[in-house]
Amino acid sequence: MSNQLDAVTLVTVNYNAGDMLLSCIRSAAGQVGEIIVVDNASSDQSLANLSAQDELLGTVKIIRNSRNLGFAAACNIGMQAAKGDYILFLNPDCELNPDAIQAMLDVFHECAEAGMAGGLLIGPDGREQGGGRRAIPTPWRSFVRAFGLSRFEHRWPKLFFDFHLNKQPLPVHPVEIEAISGACMLVKRKAIEDVGLWDEAYFLHCEDLDWCMRFRQKKWKILFVPDAHVVHHKGMCSRSRPIFVEWHKHKGMMRFYRKFFSHQYPRPLMWLVGAGIGLRFSMLVVYFTSCHIVHRLRLLNG
Repeated sequence: MSNQLDAVTLVTVNYNAGDMLLSCIRSAAGQVGEIIVVDNASSDQSLANLSAQDELLGTVKIIRNSRNLGFAAACNIGMQAAKGDYILFLNPDCELNPDAIQAMLDVFHECAEAGMAGGLLIGPDGREQGGGRRAIPTPWRSFVRAFGLSRFEHRWPKLFFDFHLNKQPLPVHPVEIEAISGACMLVKRKAIEDVGLWDEAYFLHCEDLDWCMRFRQKKWKILFVPDAHVVHHKGMCSRSRPIFVEWHKHKGMMRFYRKFFSHQYPRPLMWLVGAGIGLRFSMLVVYFTSCHIVHRLRLLNG
């Protein structure tokens, strides 16, 4: 392993990730100098499966939380225990392609202002996922996306802009963007010392957008690296508790908007944004509840 890769610490936050945790760690084992798993009080066999692998003994450090502290808090715990000059935050439902970390690491040596880099998130089907490269979802951009107004983007690109950039052509070289996904985020320690830790007021979702906003406020560049391929089995860790996940996602969205945009938008508009978030969550609760009832009825009827 090169000295460059020795300077990278992998931090992954585990919560009932099952067999995916082991696959994630194996994909990264030859690409980093240190591996830290922060477990948020999992109740499945994911840690047992990991600990049973003799080839990983002494390589993986496991930090066990007594309760689920949330993603941001667990990331901070792992980061504070890390020794590397670069920290790779990687979801346990991700698998790195060979040389993915090296491709991301190269941009820091090519651009001194780079504070954060992310790779190309692809699904098991090989297609790029939304969210891996994106613009900041301002209240207006979220309104445009929610009501399908991005279909007018070809006529008024600045007004009806879709903040998910995966519909745009894939760049050939690393490019600066506004935000990447916390599912795969390589961060320079020097930049973290300048920007600060993850905001632990977020429990799940939007904490990565918050961090991206703060990095850009401190003039650190965020780079998207198309050659760093990461297979993301999106949503696998949250399917068992969809309402719980959606609640924290919508709560995080509201905190994000209030924190960064309340001074830019009129108060009535922010009230409408809050009402829209609440309405969307309510509709999802009805949907998931209905699906659960239908599933139970099918089981009862054989």
